[in-house]
Amino acid sequence: MRFLIAATLCLGLASCQTAKSEPPFTLTDLTGAYTRFYDATEGMPEAERIAAFKRDVAPNYPGFYDAERYVAQGSTAERYDRQIARSFADFPSMRAKYAAVSANFVAMLEPARASFVRAFPDLGSIGQITLLHSLGEMDGGTREIDGHVRLIFGADVIARVHDFSDEQPFFHHELFHVYHGRYFGDCDQVWCGLWQEGLAVYVAASLNPGATDSQLLLTTPEPLRPFVEAHPGAICATIARLDTTDASVFFMGNNHLDGMPARIGYAVGYLAAREAGRTRTLRDLAHMNQAARPVLEAALRALATCPAG
Repeated sequence: MRFLIAATLCLGLASCQTAKSEPPFTLTDLTGAYTRFYDATEGMPEAERIAAFKRDVAPNYPGFYDAERYVAQGSTAERYDRQIARSFADFPSMRAKYAAVSANFVAMLEPARASFVRAFPDLGSIGQITLLHSLGEMDGGTREIDGHVRLIFGADVIARVHDFSDEQPFFHHELFHVYHGRYFGDCDQVWCGLWQEGLAVYVAASLNPGATDSQLLLTTPEPLRPFVEAHPGAICATIARLDTTDASVFFMGNNHLDGMPARIGYAVGYLAAREAGRTRTLRDLAHMNQAARPVLEAALRALATCPAG
């Protein structure tokens, strides 16, 4: 089901566009497709149920629900099947919150979008947004689907890891990725991921003074910022790997550097972006292209004294 979020949903918000202009975003909500499938196949043998998911649910979003995408990211078709099966086991405990995410998604997103526009008035239309069951992959983020960068939110992960006390920092983080992608050319090196993710955290923190590390998603699998601040070796290890391509040890929950927690790159990148922001505006940082590489390294070196070599 597709919903055009137009001016009628934005009455009273100064940032809303007129009915004649392009809508701020177009939302495709696929959460109900998973719920209906779950109910219709409950009790089915697992292997048959996985096959049924691929037949009945996956075609709702070709390119996302594809084993090939997982394999291209370094996973396997077998692991993809296990993710599908695990979603069946996990769904009953999250079902109520999952439904609440779907019911309240626009009400959570639109105020965050409106406040983001006040800081970045040239955001314009976000384009297509998809809300779905991500099989445990993501609470939100951009993915390249059929050659296009799409903004996708996983209602299952939002339901599992968010407390709904204040979701604005989370939405600001993801909206910034859309905005930043218009100026910053992607690359496979670690430094690019540090700049993209660290800057998104920094923007979310800047637009939400007083936001907690939990709201900034810096507490999984453990408090990340305090770890980095207490272990400058984490920054030195990052500097040594800036131009490598194994970003998974910095950003993935299932990988890490020896002696350091998973996802450490989010905290390292945030502290570096905050350091770079001492003399630059948010828009200055956001509009940097590949010239951000020396800015990032200089910020990291300002944070820690590392051995030569």
